[in-house]
Amino acid sequence: MTEPPDRLAVLYGAGFAVDLLTDEQRQVLTDLAPEELTVLLDIKTRLDAVAPEVQAHSEIAGGALF
Repeated sequence: MTEPPDRLAVLYGAGFAVDLLTDEQRQVLTDLAPEELTVLLDIKTRLDAVAPEVQAHSEIAGGALF
């Protein structure tokens, strides 16, 4: 039997700030069904695709304005 992916690690890698969540919130994410994880990642990808240009620069440049 294959070990399920570490959902928190997958979400963290996708840019979710899981380290800022409570233990209870992290448990909810850990308990997601594979389909729910896929939907959540898809939504995050679509939100990131339409994020304002300034927001993207602040994340990449550490908040430096240029």
